[in-house]
Amino acid sequence: MLKILIAVDGSELSLDGVHHALALVRQGLQATMVLANVQEPATLYELVTTRDPDLIAAASLEAGEHLMASARALLDAAGVVYETDVGVGDVAHTLVDMIERSGCDMVIIGAKGQGAISSALLGSVSQEVAHASPVPVTIVKHAEVLESASSDVAEDTEA
Repeated sequence: MLKILIAVDGSELSLDGVHHALALVRQGLQATMVLANVQEPATLYELVTTRDPDLIAAASLEAGEHLMASARALLDAAGVVYETDVGVGDVAHTLVDMIERSGCDMVIIGAKGQGAISSALLGSVSQEVAHASPVPVTIVKHAEVLESASSDVAEDTEA
């Protein structure tokens, strides 16, 4: 049975990866999933004002679990076996560590995630994971992108 890591960040775009994995399961793929979320490290300000690294770690874990709620609901509804993993650090490198640690056979990641930086660096995390991953990576484009691409093809064939 395959073990698939799905990177989720709480955005609608990251749910595309979950939908893609579920489509593979519906087509007969026998797989378990690992929902993975990576939190940014604490800022120096947070470290100085909180003075409790355990509290910061607990908050990161709680935030990661919260951001995976929608993805977990989709997998629960489909009856798919999964586990969750929340990491802290550089997103791409932490995801690669998670892939190796969990023994996954493949990765599914959205073409872009959330955040102000993501609009400037479209797909940079997914590209970095694809280059560094020890296993195959499927980068899932958002449904709207796929729909517009297929309508462009339809317009080209009509001409």
